[in-house]
Amino acid sequence: MTSGTSRADWLIFLALGLMWGSSYLFIKIGVSDFGTFTLVALRLAIGAALLWAVVKLAGQSLPRSPRAYGHLMVMAIVNIALPFVLITWAERNVESSLAAILTSIVPLFVVVLAPLFIEDEPMRANGIVGLVIGFVGVVVLTGRSLGSVGSDTLSELALLGASLSYAAGAVYARRNIRGLAPMIPAVFQVSFAMLMTAVIAVAVEHPWTLRPSLVGAGAIVWLGVLGSGLAYLAFFRLLSRWGATRTAAVAYVLPVVGIALGSLVLGEVIDLRTIVGTALIICGVALVNSKLGGRIVLSRPRIAESARLD
Repeated sequence: MTSGTSRADWLIFLALGLMWGSSYLFIKIGVSDFGTFTLVALRLAIGAALLWAVVKLAGQSLPRSPRAYGHLMVMAIVNIALPFVLITWAERNVESSLAAILTSIVPLFVVVLAPLFIEDEPMRANGIVGLVIGFVGVVVLTGRSLGSVGSDTLSELALLGASLSYAAGAVYARRNIRGLAPMIPAVFQVSFAMLMTAVIAVAVEHPWTLRPSLVGAGAIVWLGVLGSGLAYLAFFRLLSRWGATRTAAVAYVLPVVGIALGSLVLGEVIDLRTIVGTALIICGVALVNSKLGGRIVLSRPRIAESARLD
């Protein structure tokens, strides 16, 4: 790899962190003008249009197996529609920075789920310790709402549910979606999720009655073009060049971007609780992904490998 190419990859990595990390800010800006399902459906519609254009230009072939489309439909629900809706709904009541932090704990949930379903991803000692440290961080962040069940508590639970859903999607994809060109799962997941959320939006939110502000409409465009379109292109470019583990390091960037933008644009407070909780979560995620203390504690018996879908 040349130094020029390396610099380009790092710029793409930083751009990906900015695009995904800033999504929490623009959800917060747009959610007051749109219904939850309408916001999600509109951003996915823009993202799907961009992704389909790239797939067509690249001449990538579509899956031939009906089973592949079934798996992609499940992925659309678990990996996009459900977490997007939960995050968008939650941001009606909580700060965008908190949403960015609480949805960065996906690797901690993967530590629990992966050994139960994937033969070559055992639970290791560092994963258990990282899990404990990370969830201490979650308790620090959400401790102010413990003991009272209100909108903030429910919203925080929704954000944790979104992280769990993302983790389940990652494990499901690792187990069931193999042999497809990287862009194909992205374009079908986004498209299927868009159709699902659009149907619900039309049925319960009547989006034609909305009168969004120019700022709210701009937030939708940002979320669609960057957060749901270009971000996937950047992600799969890095995935093909760096591999999954190195690319996954973008998870460390998202809460930092979310906190910074929330403070600069919306005036969200960065207090000691936020700093300590975020640091614990990042340390926990880093330990989970490290090779330190990698002794196997629990693993799933190996069975026959799932069939390819191409």
